[in-house]
Amino acid sequence: MPALLQMRGITKSFPGVRALNGIDLDLGAGEVLALLGENGAGKSTLIKVLGGAHVPNAGTIMIDGRSVSITSPQDSQRAGIGIIYQEFNLVPELTVRENIFLGQEGGTLRWIHARSEHQRARQLFERLGVPLDPEAICGSLTVAQQQIVEIAKALSQDARIIVMDEPSAALTLKEVDSLFAIIRELKAEGIGIIYISHRLDEIFQIADRVTVLRDGEHVGTEPIKTLTRERMIEMMVGRSIDDEFPKQRAAIGHERLVVRNLCRGRAVKGVSLSVRRGEVLGLTGLVGAGRTETARLIFGADRAERGEIELDGKRLTIKHPRDAIAAGICLLTEDRKSQGLVLGQTCLENFGLPNVNSFTRFGLLQHRREQSAFATYVASLQIKLTDHDQSAGTLSGGNQQKIVLAKWLERNADVIIFDEPTRGIDVGTKYEIYLLINRLAAQGKAILMISSELPEVLGMSDRILVMHEGRVTGEITDVASATQEQVMHLAIA
Repeated sequence: MPALLQMRGITKSFPGVRALNGIDLDLGAGEVLALLGENGAGKSTLIKVLGGAHVPNAGTIMIDGRSVSITSPQDSQRAGIGIIYQEFNLVPELTVRENIFLGQEGGTLRWIHARSEHQRARQLFERLGVPLDPEAICGSLTVAQQQIVEIAKALSQDARIIVMDEPSAALTLKEVDSLFAIIRELKAEGIGIIYISHRLDEIFQIADRVTVLRDGEHVGTEPIKTLTRERMIEMMVGRSIDDEFPKQRAAIGHERLVVRNLCRGRAVKGVSLSVRRGEVLGLTGLVGAGRTETARLIFGADRAERGEIELDGKRLTIKHPRDAIAAGICLLTEDRKSQGLVLGQTCLENFGLPNVNSFTRFGLLQHRREQSAFATYVASLQIKLTDHDQSAGTLSGGNQQKIVLAKWLERNADVIIFDEPTRGIDVGTKYEIYLLINRLAAQGKAILMISSELPEVLGMSDRILVMHEGRVTGEITDVASATQEQVMHLAIA
């Protein structure tokens, strides 16, 4: 393939850490290049260099064989590069049209040619094969539709290189299929795409070649047809992982958490479930099935209209998360950035938030005890950070998840609800979380694991409940013999 993009010897250092060390990357016209690596491997830093958010300490970037200088996002756009970050750069209050052409308005005397922009937006959506209203408010769109707006925005700037960072993380299976159809259309037009994802099944569906980074180094680049899943994982983590889902059966005892007829509007309609001592109960279903809403009711983040919750035979009154925490229930939220962490605070402060009482004596916070406890989890969970006072918002997604885990493990809760515990996390860190789930189950904890990843649900659950439109539509007790098709049949029932 013709060399559309070449990055040579890209090096980037931050205080105390070398994030990229002489990285090489090639992208051909009409090619999908998967960029893989564990959290903290350097993927985000590399695309921020390409997008002009970071200026490299060394290295060159060439497009069509010509060297280009990219020191700002504007330079990147002028070079024909469009970056679609995992957190979209859209203004929710503006229309689709206004978001697409924000910063490139072509009006005179400060008047914007809205009619011309409307027509161009329609043409872009026709090109993508998606019927979107250019005058719709962006905040009213689904995640999948907002992603289409981001792609249209890149195309409106004549992007020939498009980077997609975890584009499928919050999409349904049908929406992922639609995204792949668009990517194939873009390929046919000669646009080069860098695709970043932790979902390895997707890589085999959409990628032509794979480039793997590890600890800021270029491990290798290989055609997808020469790779196996096992080889890909080994390149990413630096070792072979014999069993991707290392499920260990714990001794399952009496019922710990019992939920009866939980209701809230149309989201949760009479949900009943139980989780036993040492059991991992998988809760799955399509996006919008009511899984997260059920977890929030159990945790007190939302108020239930009806229903009962019992823990170890004792009826609970949960009106607020602090009621659930006091009772011994914790929730690792689906969105760790906005709901699980205070990103502007330090890692130590986030760890201490639900544990202040444990580290307080005579009204004074005992910092040494708090730091010592946190250091124990940093070591046992292998949390990668520069120091305890590092801002939580600067950590990779996997390390942020570990901070959330650490604060709840210190609470020593009896019931642990994992909502999408491995979303946006690399395979190596996923493996560590699976081992942790095994250890918690062996300690007699009751674990409710919500996941959209069917291989994960089948690989790590002792029993599975499936939801559809706010109701439990089926239960699978013989998980070892269950198939993804069986689960999907219940999910769409």
